Amino acid sequence: MTNELSRRALFAGGASALALGALAACSSPNRGTSGGRAGTRTVSYWLWDSNQLPAYQAVADAFHEQNPDITVKITQLGWNDYWTKLTAGFIAGTAPDVFTDHLTKFPQYSDLDVLYKLDELEATKDIRDDDYQSGLAELWKGKDGHRYGSPKDWDTIAMFYDRGAMAKAGVAEAELQDLEWNPDDGGTFERMLARLTVDRKGRRGDEPGFDKDDVDVYGISSNGSGGDGFGQTQWSPFTGSIDWFYTNENPWGDRFRYDDRTVQKTLAWYYGLAEKGYMAKYGVFSTTTGPEVQLGAGKCALSFNGSWMIGAYLNMTKLDIALAPTPRGPVGHRASMFNGLGDSITKQARDPEAAAKWVAFLGSDAAQRIVGEAGIVFPARPAGTEAAVASFRKRGLDVTAFTRQVEEGTTFLFPVTRNPADVQALLQPAFDDVYANGKPISTLTGVNEQVNTLLALT
Repeated sequence: MTNELSRRALFAGGASALALGALAACSSPNRGTSGGRAGTRTVSYWLWDSNQLPAYQAVADAFHEQNPDITVKITQLGWNDYWTKLTAGFIAGTAPDVFTDHLTKFPQYSDLDVLYKLDELEATKDIRDDDYQSGLAELWKGKDGHRYGSPKDWDTIAMFYDRGAMAKAGVAEAELQDLEWNPDDGGTFERMLARLTVDRKGRRGDEPGFDKDDVDVYGISSNGSGGDGFGQTQWSPFTGSIDWFYTNENPWGDRFRYDDRTVQKTLAWYYGLAEKGYMAKYGVFSTTTGPEVQLGAGKCALSFNGSWMIGAYLNMTKLDIALAPTPRGPVGHRASMFNGLGDSITKQARDPEAAAKWVAFLGSDAAQRIVGEAGIVFPARPAGTEAAVASFRKRGLDVTAFTRQVEEGTTFLFPVTRNPADVQALLQPAFDDVYANGKPISTLTGVNEQVNTLLALT
């Protein structure tokens, strides 16, 4: 996972392609590209994160030790190729047996009947919600009440920074741990951004003569887009800390709430940071120049990002990376989206029960400890999370900024709705229009009505 798009972006137009897939689904053989030792039964498994491939190969080897008659063959594909080939696989009958699934995808997959219900397969029927971090397992239940995914990991949002850069700016790390914001004057958070922003003549954002149109180092990273309607690593920590939520209920809300005055005021403040020069304007960085690249290149001082990106930051050996929690909002607490991936079984699986055994093992303490010890993500089970925290600590990184959100109950779950690709197709251009073209925040009221009309028709 190299940036937010490679983890969280949605794709439009998936419904029509998958509808064909539902009609064309068959049991044609599918083949993986890497795997363990030979067994009499084979399960093909797809994932997109190359960083996690070694850990999951170790999991596959451990699974084979326990199930010598089953071999897991793993295929790793880049994010864009992953979903394109998965869709094509559903159509052509070449989909994998098991794949890493995303909350923005599974509602349409379950609607189109291309996934097995895990609670109807012997090995996965006893998955319990309370075996995982609070709230994660419930998100993988469809509107019909059946479970379509087994939780594999979780993530929250924090601020990454370089200790050396902060020392140069005269910023004490303790300041970063206790920031607050509000949509009126930005609070201590915006004042911090002003101090960290530097124009090309060396003047800081809180100094006389600062040129907001000729910035060398921005106070906060941008993601190159308006936030795709969900703003997970952009503005969601702010909208979450005003106690606003995207939909009227979750999961399966049928009305979005972008017409709320308080959230529009918050978003206006957030995008206004670019007008003040504290954040890059649209087009300065591309969507492939993610927050971690901007921080690594010294083009921003603070980088909001998800816990799945820890490894990418730690690989910046020239920087002394540290973490700070998201700032507290006007309601008195900080907030972070709480999200996670899952493992799903396709109806093209040649040996559904073998596939179910693999998925059950992926969700076990044993497997999630192996992943946790690799120090890449936070596995969904508490035992896996503990292993990950210990692994990061050995590498010199205190990840409390991520875990405290879960411990303190300041998280909110990713919104799960019907027809997510179609919802995304409406929201993303509207948010990009605000960020790129300066369209009034009030225009979100109109797109909110369109989205609600769409959901009312499904």
